[in-house]
Amino acid sequence: MIRRAVNLIFIGLSIFCAPLYGQNVKVTALKGEGIYSLLRRHGLDPAANMDKFIELNKAELGAENALIEGKSYLLPAPPANSGAAAEIVSNKPETRRHPIFGKKYEEVTVRDKTLEGAVYYLLAGHGGPDPGAMSEYGEYYLSEDEYAYDVTLRLARRLMEFGAEVYMIIQDPDDGIRDDGILGLDADEVCYPGEPIPAGQKERLKQRTDAVNRLFAKHAGAYQRLIAIHIDSRKMGENIDVFFYHHHRSKPGQKLAMHIHETFRTKYAIHQPARRYEGTVTPRSGLYIVRNTHPPTVFIELGNIKNTRDQRRFVLSDNRQALANWIADGILMDFKNKK
Repeated sequence: MIRRAVNLIFIGLSIFCAPLYGQNVKVTALKGEGIYSLLRRHGLDPAANMDKFIELNKAELGAENALIEGKSYLLPAPPANSGAAAEIVSNKPETRRHPIFGKKYEEVTVRDKTLEGAVYYLLAGHGGPDPGAMSEYGEYYLSEDEYAYDVTLRLARRLMEFGAEVYMIIQDPDDGIRDDGILGLDADEVCYPGEPIPAGQKERLKQRTDAVNRLFAKHAGAYQRLIAIHIDSRKMGENIDVFFYHHHRSKPGQKLAMHIHETFRTKYAIHQPARRYEGTVTPRSGLYIVRNTHPPTVFIELGNIKNTRDQRRFVLSDNRQALANWIADGILMDFKNKK
């Protein structure tokens, strides 16, 4: 497995602790932790306690109410005699099995129901006979479809932790979430619900667009969004940040893109304060997927596969997880502000 300095911060799953009653207790924020995971880690329901937490700690929070690693924060105090009060997460968390994530990650614990009622279509770029952009990495080759797929799988799992209904439009029958640095190239991906991916580019794009639009009709009336994930290919010396496209007439698509973009800007300010984040949000309605799919869509480019610095963003599994987590944080922000 490739070992290099980590540029992004992995946000791990939270654990549950016994709730604290009748008093405001100070706790310390862990590396990469957000308010949701901190509250859950200490047995508090984020939906019931988020506003109170922000009110108690406003002066200590970073931009967009971000936690600062190592800083202490006051927890909201549940009523002293509340016992099993509604504010406390007392039920055993729900766990579901999803084999698509592979043996190591197939058990998914539903942390809370923040995204209940939301339907997300996740579309990893390329796949099947089309590996997408490729680049040398020492003696190995990196292919866009393998790394975009791994980040997309991680994003799917993260959204499921918050109760969302998630469809992976491109699926690989034997590549679950992988923690290897070099992800081997194969061509056995299929398009939902299990169709072989055709060789022609236009046919491939139409196949996945049709799959999304059929599901969109099935879930008519629900809150639905499409996130397409790609990796760009530019000149080797061009280091780029994560950037976003949306349809120029889609206000919900633009709003979702802006929320994810703002999350990345905030995370960079916290974890890489010496480095300016230069990712952009741009209308680009000419992209086939953006133009022809029915749900509000965000098309994400994760970086330049040929650039050495950007390659570290993909090759380290912790960085792939961080990309997924940060995208999910933006999606959560968007859903909470949907009205």
